[in-house]
Amino acid sequence: MHDMLSYIWTTVLLVVALSTLRVSSMRPGGLLSEAVRRDQVTRVMLPSGPSQGLEERAAPFRFYKNNTKKYLVESLPEMDFDLGELYSGVVPIDMNNASRGLFFVFQPRVGEPVDEITIWLNGGPGCSSLEGFLQENGKFQWAWGQFSPTINKVEYPVGVGFSIGESRARTEEGIAEEFNDFFFNFQKIFAISKFKIYVTGESYAGRYVPYIASGMLDRNDSNHFNLSGALTYNPTIGEFGWVQTQAVIYPLIEKYNNVLGYNSSFMAKLASIDQTCGYVDYRDTHVDKFPPSQVQPPKYFNSTVDADCDIWHAAYFAAYGANPCFNPYLITLQCPLQGDPLGFPSDLIYSYPNTPVYFDREDVKKAMHAPVDREWSLCNGNPFVEGQGGPQNLGDMSADPIQRVLPRVIEATRRVLVANSDLDFETPTTGTLLAIQNMTWGGLLGFQNKPVKPITITEPDLQYEAIFASSGFDDVDDPQGTMGVQHFERGLMWAE
Repeated sequence: MHDMLSYIWTTVLLVVALSTLRVSSMRPGGLLSEAVRRDQVTRVMLPSGPSQGLEERAAPFRFYKNNTKKYLVESLPEMDFDLGELYSGVVPIDMNNASRGLFFVFQPRVGEPVDEITIWLNGGPGCSSLEGFLQENGKFQWAWGQFSPTINKVEYPVGVGFSIGESRARTEEGIAEEFNDFFFNFQKIFAISKFKIYVTGESYAGRYVPYIASGMLDRNDSNHFNLSGALTYNPTIGEFGWVQTQAVIYPLIEKYNNVLGYNSSFMAKLASIDQTCGYVDYRDTHVDKFPPSQVQPPKYFNSTVDADCDIWHAAYFAAYGANPCFNPYLITLQCPLQGDPLGFPSDLIYSYPNTPVYFDREDVKKAMHAPVDREWSLCNGNPFVEGQGGPQNLGDMSADPIQRVLPRVIEATRRVLVANSDLDFETPTTGTLLAIQNMTWGGLLGFQNKPVKPITITEPDLQYEAIFASSGFDDVDDPQGTMGVQHFERGLMWAE
């Protein structure tokens, strides 16, 4: 697993994406990646002289050319450090029609160049990948609870974030086709050819990623669509209403109720729903079966007809009673509510006083070559035109990825990683593993062996190492140790 992860994340990063770089030291204005810190130290040590003009400063940049200079981000408000080589803006889906396009952030890697590019997509559906750019992965971060940024994609589909034009989203196949048209145009502008391509994302992008990757295979173009792997975190790859949430949420609640804080009568109510609605029987039949004994029967959760069995929402709303700062993406977080420069620290909308939503600031829009007249919010709502219908009743009419496209990508690349966090209320780990166990690839159904191999991180905790050392706790935070479980079969890596 470690070889695979290090290989994927040494690439150039495109948000529509950004790659994860390890964080090493504190400085005013935030946390800088180790590679960026070294680069800045080198610059500080250079002889002083007259300030450089743009052309002189950009001369070493690998992708800076006449066609790309209009996308170069020279600086960003509140970020008092050299951004290095960074580009953003809108590229049309059809170069003959500028009214519809996708907004991207493109951040080439620090260090020796590689002919690889990683695409990052956030989910929703309808949420911006600029969250990934600013808070999740890359060279700088401005995350929850920080008053200033630290050094850490493509906004997709049309209608999300700064991506412009009329939304036409009805199927994953259709929006994947639009994405790959955009991506071809992007590569032409930046003179990119014969790069290895990795498609990655999280949450609802568990649907986007396999469809985009499968669409790349359809293009049969190794110069521009050399698909080499894919990665999805906490992904909606199977039937996520019934199987990936409702049927598996009670065991997570029971395990972590010391944190969630439900009282005994409410827990008894949830246990009754879990039993009478068939969730217990379903888990007894299908969970923890390696290899699977059978294909799981089709399931579908109808929020109207099945309202009495909606254990997930019952628990979700009750969680705010015990913890007003409840965060379904990381259930261990407690009050106070952490401000968010993107205005969305959990499912609540909140920023620190006098801290406007960062990407909705006019000066930020101008610096990033974004449409100034477009209001930006982290999640714009469902981008699918119909709004309902389809397997998950969201207007997305395409089949769940485990039925065809995800197995195809695994078999074509033999380099796919699916990972899940055990503290995610939205997409529980057990549900994601259930989806995998209902997928056939390489001629077999699901994993044949139970994941048991530990993920052991021998590196020190580079994010907080300096703080511990300066406080006299040099050996307390080193190493990180066992962080989860990993497994690999037939081209698919699992991590939890």
